[in-house]
Amino acid sequence: MATPATKSLGELDSGARPHVMFIPSAGMGHLLPFFRFIASLAGHDDDVDISVVTVLPTVSAAEADHFNSLFAALPHVRRVDLHLLPLNASEFPSHDRDPFIVRWEALRRSAHLLGPLIAGAAPRVSAVITDVTLTSYVIPIAKELGVPCHVLFISCATMLSLNAYFPLHLDKKKKAEQHEQGLAGGIGDVDIPGVRRIPWSCLPQPLLDLNKLFTKQFIDNGRENINADGFLVNTFDALEPAALAALRDGKVVPGFPPVYAIGPLRSQQHSNSAAAEVEKEEDSSPVAWLDKQPARSVVYVAFGNRSAVSHAQIREIAAGLEASGCRFLWVLKTTKVDRDDSAELTDVLGEGFLERLQLGQHGLVTKAWVDQEALLKHPSVGLYLSHSGWNSVTEAAAAGVPLLAWPRGGDHRVNAMVAVSGGVGVWMEHWSWDGEDWLVTAEEIGKKVREVMSDAAVRARATRTGEEAAKAVAEGGTSYRSMQQFISTLKATGHSDLIQPLH
Repeated sequence: MATPATKSLGELDSGARPHVMFIPSAGMGHLLPFFRFIASLAGHDDDVDISVVTVLPTVSAAEADHFNSLFAALPHVRRVDLHLLPLNASEFPSHDRDPFIVRWEALRRSAHLLGPLIAGAAPRVSAVITDVTLTSYVIPIAKELGVPCHVLFISCATMLSLNAYFPLHLDKKKKAEQHEQGLAGGIGDVDIPGVRRIPWSCLPQPLLDLNKLFTKQFIDNGRENINADGFLVNTFDALEPAALAALRDGKVVPGFPPVYAIGPLRSQQHSNSAAAEVEKEEDSSPVAWLDKQPARSVVYVAFGNRSAVSHAQIREIAAGLEASGCRFLWVLKTTKVDRDDSAELTDVLGEGFLERLQLGQHGLVTKAWVDQEALLKHPSVGLYLSHSGWNSVTEAAAAGVPLLAWPRGGDHRVNAMVAVSGGVGVWMEHWSWDGEDWLVTAEEIGKKVREVMSDAAVRARATRTGEEAAKAVAEGGTSYRSMQQFISTLKATGHSDLIQPLH
């Protein structure tokens, strides 16, 4: 149902304008691309009705704040609340209790509630855009209703090719009765036609175990992808030419739906709300500190919204940054869910570290929310030490800032491959990631930070990639044209037959 601050779907004027209903998932890494795409669509064309399914309760305070900011900034965007059915996380094995993977499963099990929301909307829904984590449930519902269903894929095109091809890879291995003993239970490397070979060591860790909840979701969604009406991907042609060409030409999966490269998605000027302004005020300290630093002298350090690094590794990072001799701004996170992040900086970083920073004025550590996109564009930032989540890769690419990739889990190693091949940065392939119980030492971290900060060739490649990113989204660019093509598709569906009744 609609919140009091927004119009209900039944209050809308009917007409030929296409009405697009967005169905995002959970986790800020998934939500931010949705928010940016919604703002971009609203900015490109005001002749499109937009509604957004808001899943309640949200996993984190950050999610709730960003939803509120979206609706405050874009009052013509309608909010449709979906209250999840109860799900007891204890029914899953302990290794499947990641709060976000559990949320995706709760969404999938409540997906049947979307049918009445879509069918009952007025004006009628002419297209649905869903998160890839929900495709195996949402696409069949949309098809039954006769509504086109597009997927906003929040990772790279290379990862999309893996998601689409992985079920075929498993089928081929089963058919050939290949059992590669010792290689991650027989999963082996995945050689994606027309794209690249993904070593098994670079696959998202859960995919190495076919019994994991995430793996089952991944396979189900991958099989259903072929039935989507199109994929919107937060990338651009110059960054992933091979993967995009292979998907579009049907080399990965014959007959794959149209793929629109619409990135890098960026925050829109008008998307700021009163809530966001308060957050920016809280961020004035990091920005003010950056303003005092020389050009390209600061290493920005952040490992994403859900990548928690162990306290022991955090202390090695701290010592390494200090030993590097480089200025740094570190946005530190110690838990996967923000409401659980109550650790004091002094306890995490060790006695004396913050005091030395204050005296030397060459570093700043914060746990506050920051506008990462804006920080990366700050002239003082010269390097980004990152987990290589896809939002972070595209933000670094757009800013022309070199990325030092330290993948932590999930799609991060696949993203790091793209970051290297696309000229965004460099990847320390032997550095540890989630599940490995050894530490990267302070000495190695400090040495690598110094090395990349002084590497003119790395910086030049990142600058060129930034220029290509700017060309892509500028009028006439590849991503701009893809967006226009997609909007034309939406408008064509706005005049199609009436929605089919639910059976």
